Amino acid sequence: MSAPAQQNETVAAKASGSSFYLAMRILPREQRQAMYEIYSFCRAVDDIADSDLPRAQRQEQLAQWRRDIEGLYEGKVLPGHEGLTQAIRQFGLRQEDFLAVIDGMEMDAIEDIRAPAFETLDTYCDRVASAVGRLSVRVFGMEEGAGIRLAHHLGRALQMTNILRDVDEDAGMGRLYLPREALTSAGILSDDPAAVLADPALGKACDVLVARARQHYAEADAVMAKAPRRAVRAPRIMSEAYRRVLDDLVARGWTWPRNRVHVSRAHLLKVALRHAFL
Repeated sequence: MSAPAQQNETVAAKASGSSFYLAMRILPREQRQAMYEIYSFCRAVDDIADSDLPRAQRQEQLAQWRRDIEGLYEGKVLPGHEGLTQAIRQFGLRQEDFLAVIDGMEMDAIEDIRAPAFETLDTYCDRVASAVGRLSVRVFGMEEGAGIRLAHHLGRALQMTNILRDVDEDAGMGRLYLPREALTSAGILSDDPAAVLADPALGKACDVLVARARQHYAEADAVMAKAPRRAVRAPRIMSEAYRRVLDDLVARGWTWPRNRVHVSRAHLLKVALRHAFL
């Protein structure tokens, strides 16, 4: 087995069982391999940002990734990045989108985000989610304008759903992504993660982000409705899977204890098969 093929096997194994994996499995081979490379990159920099290494060390590792990405676009041959190099060349992936993802991870590495302003949260979502979408839609073969709009809205919808799903896990790392304006509107003045999650008004603050996420899902639906079906099969699967998570979070509520919400593999398979054969 060649080195790029081995890398893709490893990436697929890491993604196996996720909604991402099932969405990518329905793609043609070359698109699927490119998406695995994007996933591998995102997983690597995310693991750095979430590690318990000293902040300076995390920042240096992210800086090395920045140098690696810049080197690939300068035509350098970097061992271990053969598959990513091929994806960049084949699908015209843009350097600025990879660097935006690193910028987003640096926001987590430099300091723990706590109750950011909506504007800051939107910047964060654009970097860690919509930038990934901008890379992905080029692989999917979407028309550029529609692809950028889809990445903008679906990326934000997915990331806001992640934030709502992971409030307890994030608090355990000292982070709180719920926007300050939403907390203030609910009468919560603290930005301490533990205090916010124990506040009886937490649900009111979360509802603000739920409404924003649903609006972004609706905007993404409108874009996908006008796009060729073959180009939006994978993002439709992701949208349906994450929207189910959002609906289940709302149904569960925000009072303690908050059981972890996840979509069953059976449901994911059902969604994936429906879009695979449409």
